[in-house]
Amino acid sequence: METQLSNSGNPSAKPVQRAPLALSGLDFKLLKVFKAVVEAGGFSAAQNELNVGLAAISKQISDLEIRIGMRLCTRGREGFCLTEEGSLVYQASIELFASVDKFRDRLSSAQNELVGDLSIGVVDNTISDENSPLISALRLINDESPKVRFRLHAAQLDEVERGVVEGRFIAGIVPVYQRREEFDYFKLYEELSEAYCGVGHPLFDVDDALIDVDVLRTQPFINHRYAIHRDKLNFVGQDSHSASASQVEAVAMLIQTGRFVGFLPRHYAAAQVAAGKLRALRPEVIRFSTAFNLILRHNTTRSPLIKSFAQALGVDLKVPAQD
Repeated sequence: METQLSNSGNPSAKPVQRAPLALSGLDFKLLKVFKAVVEAGGFSAAQNELNVGLAAISKQISDLEIRIGMRLCTRGREGFCLTEEGSLVYQASIELFASVDKFRDRLSSAQNELVGDLSIGVVDNTISDENSPLISALRLINDESPKVRFRLHAAQLDEVERGVVEGRFIAGIVPVYQRREEFDYFKLYEELSEAYCGVGHPLFDVDDALIDVDVLRTQPFINHRYAIHRDKLNFVGQDSHSASASQVEAVAMLIQTGRFVGFLPRHYAAAQVAAGKLRALRPEVIRFSTAFNLILRHNTTRSPLIKSFAQALGVDLKVPAQD
């Protein structure tokens, strides 16, 4: 017996037309949960952010899938992974909540009151830098606009930049090694870095007068993969990289083995130097500075919240940083 599916001569069945989704308060809540799960990297990782249990998160995602008629992700032993539809919904949710924030900003401007989420990405291991204006800026905004909710994320450089591009962060505070056309840059401060070795390294107890750039070039060096600084090449031999690391803390760990020399921010290394675990090598000569900038997505409207944050940082948004 022939059926419509088995009869290849018959016209194809028309795709089922779904009614447009009318978003309710519940849909907004479920989309927020889904967005948080994606940005955390999975159900388990999102528990702390959402402050709910794994079973509740799983049910909420299942409810969302039923409501919009799409399979959004796979989960289980193979791990968390977005489907093609899930990626589409995630990007749409970013745009949706950005629009909500924009609507809220307009209302708060009319009321002369700042509200909303201040989602900022900042490169990790910068808390000890007294030159950074971030903490004092957050304190000022909290004092003047207590309804603003802080969403502060410390991460590696590429993750912060990606978050700003995708709209997960409305701003980032990052070191600038190479400019990207996706961002507008605004100067904040300079971070000073110096060369260090650890206890047990051949240079640890050598007199400063016997250490120069040529001596340094002969040492096994740690390649800090994200810190691609041109001035560093003045002190490091081209073939001297014997280890690599992606974060400041990982560089410090390798230096403490006593087998490698590496560059660290002076503010970060200070406590370990004081403890006798690290030694700066000719810091008056072997040093360089890295510019830290506020980054905003290029050619986007500056909301009142962004403008207030920039002002608290001491940044004039009309004066972008120069190359």
